[in-house]
Amino acid sequence: MTASKHNLLGLDRGSAQSFFEGIGEKPYRSDQLLQWIHQFGITDCSDMTNFSKKLRGWLTEEACISPPTIVTDQQAADGTRKWLLQLQDGNCIEMVFIPETDRGTLCVSSQVGCVLNCTFCATAKQGFNRNLTSAEIIGQVWVAYQALGCPDREKRLITNVVMMGMGEPLANFDAVVRSMNIMMDDFAYGISRRRVTLSTAGMVPMIDKLREVCPVSLAVSLHAPNDELRSELVPLNKKYSIAELMAACRRYVLGKNRARITFEYVMLDGINDQPGHAKELAHCLEDVPGKVNLIPFNAFAGSAYRRSPQKRIDHFREILLKAGIMTVTRRPRGDDIDAACGQLAGKIQDRTRRSGKQINKGLTG
Repeated sequence: MTASKHNLLGLDRGSAQSFFEGIGEKPYRSDQLLQWIHQFGITDCSDMTNFSKKLRGWLTEEACISPPTIVTDQQAADGTRKWLLQLQDGNCIEMVFIPETDRGTLCVSSQVGCVLNCTFCATAKQGFNRNLTSAEIIGQVWVAYQALGCPDREKRLITNVVMMGMGEPLANFDAVVRSMNIMMDDFAYGISRRRVTLSTAGMVPMIDKLREVCPVSLAVSLHAPNDELRSELVPLNKKYSIAELMAACRRYVLGKNRARITFEYVMLDGINDQPGHAKELAHCLEDVPGKVNLIPFNAFAGSAYRRSPQKRIDHFREILLKAGIMTVTRRPRGDDIDAACGQLAGKIQDRTRRSGKQINKGLTG
């Protein structure tokens, strides 16, 4: 793809309508374009047979449909599948598909690396390069549909998409929202908004903004029940306290008929897994409509943490259940190919230094 060509892959319906109106075409062409790209898997504009010959020729010359390229494709013993995808600039990101009896979940990345520095996450150790474009984000979904042999969305191998891969989605707000709009569009993948989940470490102003423009399911990477410990594990907490985050969560579920928020809590041996932590967590969440996912820590090279013993995880869960909080323990998937939660790393070029400026830039979209 040359720098001058417009990558049509990243256009949602609104931006596609504007694109076509800008070249003198009717706005309904946007619906046709979405179908060609996302339902039929077309990458050659000359194959779009319900476009005029003139339009096809112009698109072929001036635009392109360029998804990421598969570098490696690994499958774990439990059926989990992980792809290393190369972008146009040479950076690589990772994407994971988790098959289950009643669903298939695709875990998608939003950044090359991550601007945050959570201490228990492999992505954080890679540094940060840049935000992904909407074409690079939705391109992961496109690649997965082709790789799984299901370009026809009616086969529904992919029933859920989670923005839980590399990066903080709310630090790349506009591109992520545009991509999620494509996921939910009936002319593209037609996935219910309840089956599209965005996971955030807690960018409070952007949670409020998301509530207004794209009411998808929300997951919050909490991982600690008090500010002192959470600031240690999730440095963003120094900017937005747990109290501020919980207030944003309560606002998020008001008046929009949303399902409860999912709170993710990685279980770290001797760090955040004691009965006292569970009781603090129960108090923290007592007035927030939500459920807790306990995530056994998944080790990666260079990590100083260890997974909590199963007996301790079970006891932690029992305390939360007795407090009336829906709690499940997530079964590690794909850890034999480093595809489990917190293990995604990719291959990132030209690492940049994290700074407050980068985080604030993400907050302004």
